[in-house]
Parts: sequence; structure tokens; C-alpha cells
Amino acid sequence: MTHDLSCFKAYDIRGRVPDALNPDLARALGRAVAEAQGARDVVMGRDARLSGPALRDALAEGLLAAGARVTDLGLCGTEEIYYAAANQPFDAGIMITGSHNPADENGFKLVRAGAVPVSGDSGLHELRDCVARLLEKRTPEGAAATDALSGVRRACFRPDYLNWLLDYSGARELRGRAGVARPLKIVADAGNGCAGLVLRELAPALPFDFVCRQMEPDGHFPNGVPNPLLPEKRRDTAQAVRQAGADLGIAWDGDFDRCFFYDNQGRFIEGYYLIGLLAGELLRRFPSGKIIHDTRVYWNTREMVLAAGGTPVMGKTGHAFMKERMRAEDAVYGGEMSAHHYFRDFAYCDSGMLPWLLIAALLGRTGATLAELAAARMAAYPCSGEINRRVADAPGLMRKIRDRYANAALHEDHLDGVNLEFARWRFNLRMSNTEPLLRLNVESRADPALLEDKTGELLGLIDAEDGTAPA
Repeated sequence: MTHDLSCFKAYDIRGRVPDALNPDLARALGRAVAEAQGARDVVMGRDARLSGPALRDALAEGLLAAGARVTDLGLCGTEEIYYAAANQPFDAGIMITGSHNPADENGFKLVRAGAVPVSGDSGLHELRDCVARLLEKRTPEGAAATDALSGVRRACFRPDYLNWLLDYSGARELRGRAGVARPLKIVADAGNGCAGLVLRELAPALPFDFVCRQMEPDGHFPNGVPNPLLPEKRRDTAQAVRQAGADLGIAWDGDFDRCFFYDNQGRFIEGYYLIGLLAGELLRRFPSGKIIHDTRVYWNTREMVLAAGGTPVMGKTGHAFMKERMRAEDAVYGGEMSAHHYFRDFAYCDSGMLPWLLIAALLGRTGATLAELAAARMAAYPCSGEINRRVADAPGLMRKIRDRYANAALHEDHLDGVNLEFARWRFNLRMSNTEPLLRLNVESRADPALLEDKTGELLGLIDAEDGTAPA
């Protein structure tokens, strides 16, 4: 019997439950992590999805059956698994999460000791092959193994993790600081994911007034899919910021490894512009450091990094790829426009809590607003934001578009998709690593009209293809 293993993606595992992802696969994955990777001590956790407990139990069964010790953090964020794997003597960490995907999907993010990522280039394909072999020879067992779950250890490292966040961000130091006229008012929207669990414990230590929304983890996601980039989610958070008269709005996805920003006008600030701000903050602490950025839009980032005395380095999109490049370069910070932000002092991992704490500390320290900090950069380098399309033949369409524009380009590279750069504008066209989508990003040099024209031109070419539909 051939099993569907399409849930194994470029740098994690994700799919619909139970079609692509189910307890049988989770059980086999547990055995594979212990047997193929030699993990003897494993930490795991899960987000709020309703399928999480069954996948957790099966994953633990597989690990225990292979002789591994298992520690369960329960409901948590992905970065809490990273923190545990980086600071405790675990051989591996596994987060059960569907991140920002619909409620009927779930997945696994895996790291080794030290929170080193497991991707297609570093062991995920081997795990997939081992899982396939285990599923092929599986015998009807399952339920009898549930008694072994009494051997799972429960643990909580959240207090240490929270203290690290507060110390590293400098946000706690703003309490009572002279010259800070008033505390920031922040709209915090957890989208019924797990961010609310952490914010509830962080808030008493911070000099901010919070207006909290959808803080309770709820796998039914009664307020919609935990994807802050969806138009309806953006509208809701923006309206909440304006109604509260807040200085800042923050929204998180389901496992809160990403955070999204709104200024005091309720305007959504593209993740692109946050990279430059965060790079400046890290270079203030670590002069001459290296900053990793992705290929999609980067003119603003490179200009700000160079102005701050740092070295910009381009990396391939995707959390596992970015972490690997971060380690290779010993970069102090890395950012993707998709709102993944990586920090050397967080084991080169991404965090959805540290970025907003750093930005809030910056605003509190300087008295500036996010609108003021972002406005000049948005004017200098307007961007389209990421536009997704489902197409029948993504590789073929990418070749056609490349051939149409390449002769006029001043620079071309294929580090991640097609990157073509011209005097006043540039674009990136790439296939998603996790979804059947073609992704387009366009930016210009201080020319919104040119940006609009070229974005429309490229979308016209994409949408003219048979089988194309907005995503």
C-alpha cells in the first residue's frame, strides 16, 4: 500500500487532517525521529487546533516505543519549543502546529539539539523515507500503546523564556523611565491562537496599556482562520486600533512565530519595512554585524543596513533556509517580509514576541510613532506586498515571464525564484514552499505610479494563463 506523504514540504510537515496528516503518520514520525535521527530525549508541544491532542498522543507513542524520553510543554508557541531545545539538553524538538492555515489542517515543525532546524536539505527527506517504510510494515497496534503515555513528562520553561524576552528587548526597562510621557496603548490580537497565553504573563512586567482581543486559545477559531494577512482579519484589527485610539496594533498567527504591525492610524505596515527598523536596533547593539534578508523585496533593507554600518546578505526564503544561512554567516538578525524575524541570540530562530517588544521599546525610548518611522521608508521604496495566484503550470509561467523581461534587466538571479532588477523597479516571482501558489512581489524607487503599472502588467500576464485564480 502506498501512503500519501505529500504533507512533507520543503522545511516542515503540514496538511489536512486526516487525509494527509493523521495519528498513524504521527506515530511513525515519532519512531523515525528516535530511530533515524537517534533522538533519545525529545521535547514537544502543540497549538490550539482540535486535532492536536490526538496527534500529540500518537507522536508520543512512537517516540516512547522507540525508547526515547518525551517531555510535553502542552499548549505553547513554536518559539517555546525553540527556546527549550536551545537551552535544555534535548536531542530534538517537535511543535505540532498548523500555524496560519485553516482549522482542519495541522503539521509538525522539527529541530535538533540547539534548535537547529530540520529541513529538506538537512534530514527531513530522510525522515519522510523512514516514515514511509514504517507505515508500509505497520501492524494493527495503536490503542494498546496509549498506556505508555503515562511515561510522558510534563514541563514548563515559560518563566525563563519570558524573562529572556524582557531582558533582551529592553522593554521592561521603560517602566518608570524618565522622559516617557505616557505608556503606549497597544491593541493585541491573538486570533484565538496561543499568543494570548504568553501575553497574559508578559503584560504585568511591561509599561504598556493593552487592549486585548481574542486572547483565549480556541481550536474552533470562532473569529476566523488565525492568519492576520487575510483581508478580513486586517480590517478587524485596523478598526480595533482606531476605535481604541491606540499607538500600536499587533496581531499574531496561530503558533505566534510571526507578528504583524499596525500604526496609530490603523494602517497595516508591511513586514518589509519592519526589517530595516529591527536591523537598525540590532546593529545599534552589535555594530558591523551581518543582516540576512530574503529575496522578495530588499532595496529598503539594504540601504538601512548599510547606513547603520552593517553588512546585508541575501538568503533563500523559508524559515529553515534562513536559519541555516544565519548560522553560516553568524548574522545578528535576519528578516523576511512574511514577518519571520530571526535573532542570533535566540539560537538563530524566529520569534513572534521579540520583534514587537523591540519595536515598542524603540517607540518608548525615542517618543516616535511607528507611522513616523515607516512613512519615509514606504515613500522611498513602495512595494506591492505579496500577491498570490494559483496557476496550472507555475514553472512554465515563471520561464515565460523571465524570458519576457530578462533582456532589459540590469541584474538577474535565481537564488529563490526569478529576481529581475531594473533601474527604477524590480520584481521577484517564486513558487511557495508550502502551498500550490505562485507569489509575486514588486518594488520601485520612490515611484508609486510605476509600481502600480508594473504590478498590474505582471498580474495581467499571470492571470491570462489558463487555470489561474486569485489565492
